[in-house]
Amino acid sequence: MVFLRFATAWIPGLHSYSRSVVSRGMKSIFRVLIFRRCITAVLLVLFSMVLSGLNADTDKSEEIFSSPALDLGIVVDDLEASASFYKNVLGCKEVKGFTASADLVTSIGLVDNMEVVARVFVLASGEKQSRLKMMAFPKAKVAKPDQTFIHSSVGFSYLTLHVKDLTAVMQRLKKAEIKFLGNTPVSLGGANALLVVRDPDGNFVELIGPITD
Repeated sequence: MVFLRFATAWIPGLHSYSRSVVSRGMKSIFRVLIFRRCITAVLLVLFSMVLSGLNADTDKSEEIFSSPALDLGIVVDDLEASASFYKNVLGCKEVKGFTASADLVTSIGLVDNMEVVARVFVLASGEKQSRLKMMAFPKAKVAKPDQTFIHSSVGFSYLTLHVKDLTAVMQRLKKAEIKFLGNTPVSLGGANALLVVRDPDGNFVELIGPITD
């Protein structure tokens, strides 16, 4: 009887103690799992940051050109007429030009003992602008390529200019009696349209921009 009373009193306490031990054990395991997950998340973030840095360095190392701007030299028949077309009709901005001696330019293989006098035009203000370097050689026997179509001869075939207001450019072109080629302007969707004309030397110029009412 004494033993039964002792067992009856002791066994519930044992169960309670066991549940307490199990509960503390589960909490410890849960904390360990959370800690491990936190460490894993931190390591993944750090790894991603390092990988991003490596990719950025790789992208920089793959860049070849020091400037995104493009300079284009164009030889024209009448420098004044072409300069007026690009400046007053199309709206390019003229900036300071340059000269180069015959000796210098001959030494780099661009001319045959002729001085270069260039007028320079850009599309907007600011640094790193693409430049159109325009020059004429009145004393040279200049051969003109076949410009019937862009596929009529090999080489640079046309210049594309993106404008803010194609309607205003069209008005200036009409005033200067510049013919629109083909069925242009043609719609590109929305308000944008494409117009093709020729400069004084017959070079194709493609103009893209919105037509306003």
